[in-house]
Amino acid sequence: MENNVDDHGAVRDSRGRAPMITRLITPAIRAPKLVLALVGIAFLLCGVLGSQAAARLTNGGFVASDSESAMAADILAQNFGMSGMQLVLTLESDGGAQGPAATARGKDIATRLKSDNRVVKAVSLWTEPQLSSTLISRDGKIGLIVASVRGDENTAPAAAADIAKEYLGSRDGITIHAGGQGMVWSETGKQTQHDLALAEAIALPLTIVLLIWFLRSAVAAAIPFITGIAAIAGTSALLYLVTLFMDLSVFALNITTAIGLALAIDYSLLIIGRYREEIANGRDREQALILAMQRGGRAVAFSGTTVGIALIGMLFFPTTFLRSLAVAGLAVVALSIVLSLTLVPALLAVLGERINRKPLREARPVRESFLYRVARVVQRRPALCALPVLALLIMLGLPIFGLKLGMPDDRVLPTSLESRQVGDLLRERFDDNATGTVHIVFQLPNRYAQLGDLSAYSSALSQVSEVKAVTGPAGTYVGGKLAGPADPAGTDGDGGAHLTITSGVDPYSTGGQQQLTALRAVAQPAGVTTLFGGLAQQNADSAAGIKEGFPRAVIWIALTTFILLLLLAGSVVLPLKALVLNILSLSATFGALVWIFQDGHLGGLGTLATGYTIATLPVLLFCVAFGLSMDYEVFLLARFTEEWERSDKTRADNDNAVALGIARSGRIVTAAALLMSVIFLGIATSGVTMNRMLGLGLAVAVLMDATLVRMVLVPAFMRLMGTANWWAPARSRPLLEKAALRD
Repeated sequence: MENNVDDHGAVRDSRGRAPMITRLITPAIRAPKLVLALVGIAFLLCGVLGSQAAARLTNGGFVASDSESAMAADILAQNFGMSGMQLVLTLESDGGAQGPAATARGKDIATRLKSDNRVVKAVSLWTEPQLSSTLISRDGKIGLIVASVRGDENTAPAAAADIAKEYLGSRDGITIHAGGQGMVWSETGKQTQHDLALAEAIALPLTIVLLIWFLRSAVAAAIPFITGIAAIAGTSALLYLVTLFMDLSVFALNITTAIGLALAIDYSLLIIGRYREEIANGRDREQALILAMQRGGRAVAFSGTTVGIALIGMLFFPTTFLRSLAVAGLAVVALSIVLSLTLVPALLAVLGERINRKPLREARPVRESFLYRVARVVQRRPALCALPVLALLIMLGLPIFGLKLGMPDDRVLPTSLESRQVGDLLRERFDDNATGTVHIVFQLPNRYAQLGDLSAYSSALSQVSEVKAVTGPAGTYVGGKLAGPADPAGTDGDGGAHLTITSGVDPYSTGGQQQLTALRAVAQPAGVTTLFGGLAQQNADSAAGIKEGFPRAVIWIALTTFILLLLLAGSVVLPLKALVLNILSLSATFGALVWIFQDGHLGGLGTLATGYTIATLPVLLFCVAFGLSMDYEVFLLARFTEEWERSDKTRADNDNAVALGIARSGRIVTAAALLMSVIFLGIATSGVTMNRMLGLGLAVAVLMDATLVRMVLVPAFMRLMGTANWWAPARSRPLLEKAALRD
């Protein structure tokens, strides 16, 4: 499409119309005070709505609803009345768990729990003597009460916490703690909310200080800061609205708030930088603002689209956790774009020259800038500069080949919390693991004829390593022999049956997965199809869902990003280069995280290394970090293209376009990256391991991308490719020109 420039320097199409982006931001430029008033009203409303968001967030969603463990859980709940999450109470007494005081207290609590309508089932050391060997610690001082709390992953954690409050504490020489999955999820939600407040308390003051330093003006710094605060309020309100239509994970509080704040500041810096540049070029305030929004605003809209594309990748996974974050993230990205195209130009129109006085008088020619000189140094020795960086990224990425996926358990929490303390007690002082129960549900075609087969099946299951007992309709089996009565609730009257397998293995460990594999390998009765449930199966299902969805997500992100960058640059080579470098930097980031948090190097940075990585984290980190990295790629590529299209398109012009593009956008990219990293490092202060990994991973990815990749690898590769950077098939050029997004 042919374009021309009007008397004000603004781009218009062949019919004399202003581009869409100009028409969108015109109200903010012509009536800025009205826009600011409307934004202020919206801010207050968002504050009211956002204050209610945290109470509506859920703690689960890590396993797909159509997975084997989920279907087994549904059958147990509907046909056998075995629903809810596990609550584990530990009673510790110096006089021994089977002493008179502990026995009286344990029986009283177990009896009260069995009559509590919030509890489906409760077993204890003192009321189920046949289970005594699994419910007492090796030293005999701790006894267990294991209850199933009624409800789903949205309601059971809160119920478990409420029940636990009634019994926690020390009295008469007996100390009671509470753990189990219900308590883990409840305390994870509370810790996440606490951590968000701490992250904001750390990040916001540092952000305003850095903004003043980078922009050299407190007035200028106020614009991205105000935009960031508006983004936090708007994000909270959006999270509340999303919860009206679907379940939303509690982790969305940290993640989407950080993304909204980071992008709002990022985009504000880009527009302010372009506005200052146009003022320095002699434009008046209105002309400069129109051009800044026309060119910088288009980059913002395009950049937000690439971030949104990456977040859509999470919709390819079957878990509610990831899908809910994708929806919330898309809403937040849209909010960041809207704020950048409305609030930022309105503030610029009102504040005007006050943001520019000192910086512009001190501005140096672009060819004398540090970033320009760095780009030229790299271009003189591209291979020499690029090879050490490539070697470093590849070395950092090697640990990713040892990646093992698993579900989060109590070990993601700080040791100060109840559920973590109980989890440690179970692992350290008990031979059996009260959380390691495996359930098997099935339908018997001929109940009475197959009881003999079921007896043999139960016997064979009980001989699997680390299985303590198998209880079902045919009896209780230990070590292959009948050792106790049948479970009266083992059948539902319609041919349905279930087995309960007591295990001594941590269900989240490698041993737990090996035991599950061995149990599944036991020959089943003829005509019976089994469904396995329990935490070990949930762990396996979560990892399987991630592995299944990852290739589709990668294809979607790579293909759509390639097309968008193709339309932006009109080149086939530049999008491919961007994808390769992005994946290289992300693999290096995640390899470092595996080395630290999974393998336990550097002390796990204050976390406990479990030998596996939370299954959803690689997806979350990949999608978010990929989008943010492409954010910077768009900023630079837009400037490269702008410089290239004004040139004679020689090899020297290619080098010049890259050096000038890095010099003019690089400072903004570097500043934005540092500010983003501060925000993400705020998340890394979290006491929840998953948040700490994510915050650190995003900070490292952003900094690595803005320094090693954008300042070294990009100019080196573009120098080596020369004019071939801008190649596209001859037959496609007319179509690319017609569909171009760069005008």
